[in-house]
Amino acid sequence: MRSLFQWLYIFQRSKKSTFMPVILVTGCASGIGWAVAKTLQKQKRYRIVITAREKSLSKLREGFVEDDRLWILPLDVTSDESRKTTIRMIEGRWGPVNVLVSNAGISYRAVVEHMDSKEEILQMDTNYLGPMELIRLVLPNMRKVGRGKIIAVSSVSGMLSMPTMSAYSASKHALEGALESLWYEARPYGIDVTLIQPGFIRSNSFKKVYYTKLSDPKVALEGDYKDFYIHMTPFVEKLMALSPTTPKVVAQKILKVIRWEAPPLWVPATWDAVIFYYIRRLMPRRYLLPFLYMCLPKASSWAKDVSHKRKD
Repeated sequence: MRSLFQWLYIFQRSKKSTFMPVILVTGCASGIGWAVAKTLQKQKRYRIVITAREKSLSKLREGFVEDDRLWILPLDVTSDESRKTTIRMIEGRWGPVNVLVSNAGISYRAVVEHMDSKEEILQMDTNYLGPMELIRLVLPNMRKVGRGKIIAVSSVSGMLSMPTMSAYSASKHALEGALESLWYEARPYGIDVTLIQPGFIRSNSFKKVYYTKLSDPKVALEGDYKDFYIHMTPFVEKLMALSPTTPKVVAQKILKVIRWEAPPLWVPATWDAVIFYYIRRLMPRRYLLPFLYMCLPKASSWAKDVSHKRKD
């Protein structure tokens, strides 16, 4: 009799599910977003909405063919109207979003003194405020059905900051803090929250940084902060070129999280993200930043010709 019940249980578990989760991916015009879209396109059990700003839609339409399980929509994560319109259109055609992959983001390359409030707001709107508003739009229906996944692409800059990347680091720190709180709040409703933490990735899209008027290379390479820009830009680009991790590798990790029954909050996506995690955890705070400062290229000579620092 026991074997009969076991056989019946196996039979029930083997039934094919007709449920096709709706996955919304933001920032698909390049890099990780593009790789995620390509990866999910091959998975026949999902309905995928890939998005980009209006000016990048033509690129998506050249790279993807819409069908009954792939849909291309415009989405500007910084626009309240765009966010609401996109969610309304998805719910009208396919129903609620079951998985949100929040990937859209920008990065300013500038020291603190070279940023202004307008640029800071754009950085935060794109990387933090906009994604959080999008999360708030999909959460109610996830709670109603008792399941869902919020997956946000963060960065090692959400763990450790680097010079010339203050605004970007601030936006990622904010995202990490908010989603850590959300992890607790969503857990009782069956909703998983995960932060994907890539470090250096071999991708041209990560070279598409934003500059302010004061950090523009035409100006900054002659100013008081010139050593920061002269050394940090090639340093970062060199690490990206040497990285064994491609956007496709990160996309595979995101697919794994989508399939994962109970994924963790933090998922390092590159080898350096793992290293930075343990450095931050294991090294005493007093020595952490001096150690990292020593690792930067020629940092001991930065600003020597313009600094008024008192000599010891």
